[in-house]
Amino acid sequence: MDILGALKLGPSPPALSGAAPPATTPARSSVHFHLANAGAAALVTASLLVADPSLAFIGGGPYGKQVTRGQDLTGKDFSGLTLVKQDFKTSILRQANFKGANLLGASFFDADLTSADLSDADLRGADFSLANLSKANLTNANLEGALVTGNTSFKGSNITGADFTDVPLRDDQREYLCKIADGVNSTTGNATKETLFCS
Repeated sequence: MDILGALKLGPSPPALSGAAPPATTPARSSVHFHLANAGAAALVTASLLVADPSLAFIGGGPYGKQVTRGQDLTGKDFSGLTLVKQDFKTSILRQANFKGANLLGASFFDADLTSADLSDADLRGADFSLANLSKANLTNANLEGALVTGNTSFKGSNITGADFTDVPLRDDQREYLCKIADGVNSTTGNATKETLFCS
């Protein structure tokens, strides 16, 4: 929604030709007119943002311009969708379904993905910094080059067949994942344990 684009401002008042100038000069009158219009536009924009806080966040990516950042999207179905570079920062995505979705370069920074289904998803280059992936289903997901810095949690996750190629992990994260790693990714052909450099 283009708030300012929808607001139609009137033109400046026309200058009077051949008439005596009014008590205030035309330049000053025009400045007051423009300032009044700008003030009205700012007031309308501010009131809309207060009335609907979701307008403060505009989600990017081809999921339309629907808001996906900082939202409660618990249980939402995104399965099979193309969500390249979609912004899910700080969103609550518990039990959300991303099965088979294209999430290339998407951001899940500080998002809660507890029990989310990310199976068969393309998560290459996605940002999971500080995200909670507890009990998430990452079966056969491709996480190549994903970012998992900070306290990203994988506790209780299913990572069978997940590809962690070039994912920078802390030693404790790698140690935990190696204990539960199993399977081969059907898309890349890489064994989960090998992509985690498990000994």
